[in-house]
Amino acid sequence: MIALGTLCVGLGVLGMFLPVLPTTPFLLLAAACYGRSSDRFYNWLMTNRWCGEYICNYREGRGIHRRQKMLTLLLLWLTIGWTVIFAISLWWLRLILLGIAVGVTIHLVKIKTYRPEPQDSKPLGKYSSDKNPA
Repeated sequence: MIALGTLCVGLGVLGMFLPVLPTTPFLLLAAACYGRSSDRFYNWLMTNRWCGEYICNYREGRGIHRRQKMLTLLLLWLTIGWTVIFAISLWWLRLILLGIAVGVTIHLVKIKTYRPEPQDSKPLGKYSSDKNPA
């Protein structure tokens, strides 16, 4: 399970840079594999600064940060666009890639956008709303 989880992490990281390869399913599968086999690897993945919060938010149904959505869509369309325009000459393969890009875009737009709840902060000084009538 550790080997499968590590393979999934590798594929997930690769998916961050290749628009056709999905990232989220591989990272979720890696978390499941690590969760069943190694507390050390599971904790490493879930507290990882690059993908730990992303996995936690997705698994708990909170969604994806707006910035992550925008960056993902930007990279998706830049790489698929470049590939379709410069790298591929077959019209049917271009249509397939564009269809994949449209499908991924629709999927990402439908995923809930995560908005962190504002911290409860108390104003300081004379502007405080907790005035005690004395």
